[in-house]
Amino acid sequence: MVDYNHTGLPNLGSASRSFPKKMKKTNNLDSSLIAVNKKARFNYAIEEEFEAGIALKGWEVKSLRANRVQLSESYVTVYKGEVFLVGAHISPLLSTSTHVDPDPVRPRKLLLHAREISKLIGSTERAGYTVVPLRLYWARGRAKLRIALAKGKKLHDKRQTVKQREWDRQKQRLLKQT
Repeated sequence: MVDYNHTGLPNLGSASRSFPKKMKKTNNLDSSLIAVNKKARFNYAIEEEFEAGIALKGWEVKSLRANRVQLSESYVTVYKGEVFLVGAHISPLLSTSTHVDPDPVRPRKLLLHAREISKLIGSTERAGYTVVPLRLYWARGRAKLRIALAKGKKLHDKRQTVKQREWDRQKQRLLKQT
């Protein structure tokens, strides 16, 4: 027996309706990635990573959305208890307002917790570490910078890294062939 609803159509019930299942939201770093400092992992031995917010102006945010940023020559410095990103080049868009005088390489303040700042200060002054930017990305609508506490590699360490990378590639090729 078929049950009819108020419109005169058969009432099929909720069991027979097929709604698309909701896709699980994944944290896809590739889509939110803005820039990567590829040389940092080659030139430095990374010890510990931190996520820092970055204080930007309006035109800089627009430029980040257009992926017009370069981290390759940048570094992080601590000055009077505050952390700054120095040397990062954010190219202004052509549509930037005329009353704004953009400075593409100005120092940008990084936003960290006080205990993270004190850890960075202690490690850089006493233990001989340096702080390098690794990647710039979007997280929950805000620009974040992944920075790392690192030690500089010697030339023989860099050669060892290249050797290990080549061996890993060769190993993958051999596994594919068999």
